[in-house]
Amino acid sequence: MGWLWAIIVGFVLGLLAKAIIPGKQHSPLWLTTIFGIIGAIVGNAIARGIGIGATDGIDWGRHALQLAAAVVIVFLGDMLYTAMRGNKTKRQRA
Repeated sequence: MGWLWAIIVGFVLGLLAKAIIPGKQHSPLWLTTIFGIIGAIVGNAIARGIGIGATDGIDWGRHALQLAAAVVIVFLGDMLYTAMRGNKTKRQRA
């Protein structure tokens, strides 16, 4: 059940990150979901590192860090994906 939640959270975080980032992103939905999962893991690690990994009630700080990490990872991942697709397209044309 943990993997299912990881996929759901990654999907939601990836979509939220895409909505926050200005402009159009070109990475496919499955890759955005993976980026969101990685963002959740990184955000959790940062939250634990600064001592807000688990608090009473809703962990707003942890969730904010997860979203911030997802935004950065989706942005960087999409840049890398676009650069790799651009190089692939150029090679096919030659």
